[in-house]
Amino acid sequence: MTDHQEQPQQPYYPPRPPYEPGRAPYEPFTTGHGTTIRPSGGHAGHDGHVPPPAGPAPTAAFPAPVPAPRRRAKRGVGLMAAVAIAAAAIGGGTATLVQQLTAGPATTSASSPVAGTNVAARGAGTVAGVAEAVSPSIVEISAASNSGKSTGSGVIITSDGEIVTNNHVVSGASEITVRLDDGRTYPAEVVGTDPDKDLALIELKGASGLKAAPLGSSKDVKVGDEVVAIGSPEGLTGTVTSGIVSALDRDVTVAKDEDQGQGQGQYDPRQGWPFEFGGQQFNGDTGSSKTTYKALQTDASLNPGNSGGALINMNGEIIGINSAMYAPSSSNGSTAGSVGLGFAIPIDTVKADLDDLRSGGGN
Repeated sequence: MTDHQEQPQQPYYPPRPPYEPGRAPYEPFTTGHGTTIRPSGGHAGHDGHVPPPAGPAPTAAFPAPVPAPRRRAKRGVGLMAAVAIAAAAIGGGTATLVQQLTAGPATTSASSPVAGTNVAARGAGTVAGVAEAVSPSIVEISAASNSGKSTGSGVIITSDGEIVTNNHVVSGASEITVRLDDGRTYPAEVVGTDPDKDLALIELKGASGLKAAPLGSSKDVKVGDEVVAIGSPEGLTGTVTSGIVSALDRDVTVAKDEDQGQGQGQYDPRQGWPFEFGGQQFNGDTGSSKTTYKALQTDASLNPGNSGGALINMNGEIIGINSAMYAPSSSNGSTAGSVGLGFAIPIDTVKADLDDLRSGGGN
């Protein structure tokens, strides 16, 4: 026998982290033998580490989490309310800004439409807005000659009654009557003509305080730009159509004088003024004395009587004087109406010719 006696196996105590002020007392842990060890302040553990002295009561050392469901619910509601208020403030500010830019002072009437809708529907950049702004400056011209009457259109360019139109509208006329957009009529006389550009300037007798159309620029016009046409097709004063600019610098050929081709004496406004394009004749024979000019092409509907009327951009500025359109004939000889092939003299050409027209031109 030996004096050696088997020593009982000691439990294993894993090392504890160092104590830090303010840190809660060591939490229970379990040994590898399934024994749960709890701190008992003041006594050294098996690893030689001495826990801190006893501190506050366990309830203070281990404060239970406070879920405060009602507080959290209130915070959520408060946050949602704050977001809603902020959104309302931002939305109201945006609506106010839009209203200031478009509709002017707000109205509090319960029956009023949504702020800005009426202005947007009829404001600048819309066909309705352009028509409302420019229609008072577009007139119907009735020209009488020994051979009958014809109807065309014109554009007021001064408040005392200067009107630009096509030469073929008034060429050979012995009497000219102009009807305004508001129904008033005035006699007019020819001031000057330029058959080479198919332009004419007439002036109303005794007129004043008229609304002159703003003349824009045709040099910046692009294919695809939206346009509005206003004139008096078939005597329907103030007719408005719209479309786009289809092409630029089209070579359009028309008769120069009233005694050439169909001429003023033979001109039937229901058939359209004869012109040539691309070596082909349209709406009749242009005769032997002709002139060619560069034109804007548009698909805005033009019909007989639109000649001399306005082609307008979406800013309400005149960019061309409508001068020719293709009116295909039906089997019975009457025209089938517009097919979207119209032409206008660029307004830059008109502005460059105004001084000559005012001095008498070819008249």
